[in-house]
Amino acid sequence: MQFVVKRDILLKSLNFVQGVVEKKNTLPILSNVLLQLKDKKLSIIATDLDIIFYDEISEVKILKEGSTTTSAAILYDILRKISSNSELNFELKSENKLSLKSENADFNLLCLPTDNFPTFADEFEGSEIALNNSRFLKLLNKTRISISNDDTRHYLNGIFFHITEAHGRNFLTGVATDSHRLSSSSLEIENTNDFTSLILPRKTVFQLCSLLAESSDQLTMQASDNKTKFTLGNMKLISKVIDGKFPDYKKVVPTNNDKTLVVSSKDFINSIERVASVSLDRKEGVKLVINKDNVQLSVNSANSGEGNEKIKAQFSSENLNISFNSKYLIDIASEVEDKNLKMNLKDSASPVLIEDTSDKNSYYVIMPMKI
Repeated sequence: MQFVVKRDILLKSLNFVQGVVEKKNTLPILSNVLLQLKDKKLSIIATDLDIIFYDEISEVKILKEGSTTTSAAILYDILRKISSNSELNFELKSENKLSLKSENADFNLLCLPTDNFPTFADEFEGSEIALNNSRFLKLLNKTRISISNDDTRHYLNGIFFHITEAHGRNFLTGVATDSHRLSSSSLEIENTNDFTSLILPRKTVFQLCSLLAESSDQLTMQASDNKTKFTLGNMKLISKVIDGKFPDYKKVVPTNNDKTLVVSSKDFINSIERVASVSLDRKEGVKLVINKDNVQLSVNSANSGEGNEKIKAQFSSENLNISFNSKYLIDIASEVEDKNLKMNLKDSASPVLIEDTSDKNSYYVIMPMKI
């Protein structure tokens, strides 16, 4: 195989590859990227056996078709250090040696045979769902903050996607929870006929966010019983889904919290960050003393001191004291689009519902903590 390609074009694709390839070296081939020249295109393929990333580059000069695999991390690192817009000349010298020449630099990269690279069927029975790129990215960002890192409850290690209905309209709804907080966000869609509910793994969610942040191409989603496919222009991301049953999250969403707190989102975030600065533990509890027209925020750390600050607010009830994990509050408040954050409370021990006035299709639930 032999081809010429611009450095910036290949680097962009390899940047996405880095989030997919296996870095633990359990199987050396999974640390490699597959380069395949066929039908006037350069295909880039990477996998960790749970996620597969495909990309096709048509802006390539093919001198000889063929394929090989080489270290994704090393190739990426070399390209990052080569001048922008440089021409890259690749040639497979032997089964285990790939030559790369650019400007005055010359590299010989070790390869592994393509026979060892996993192959997967790209066949899905379900219909494609067209999704708005930027809105779906927003949905992912709003829900992924609540994905659990506790591997003992694997069914919480991703976002639960399912179809919901409201006011005669269909929505693709994403929900995530770690049992301390919950995020839900919905996106209106048209075709819902044969959509299969699924739990999209954490790694896939973060990889998808990276792709969407860099592309404005039309996004489509296609799901089956055990995997799902996202297509974005020339790129495809195919992922296994989590095998498990997501809990009935609606049972924990408060419906009778009658005390309403309205506070500036920006002031709230800044104040929490300032008072939490006295503690090296960003999960330190922040105490809120809520009054009619202000909130007193405080963090008291036995190891490093205390911080206090008062900000303006509107509260519909009598005084209330409640405490939260400071990081969880900041994560949620940072995703609220409206200038004001609205908290619906019941008492100091019950779950709190947080709403975004500028996004009626999203909400958050957070559990108080005892400090």
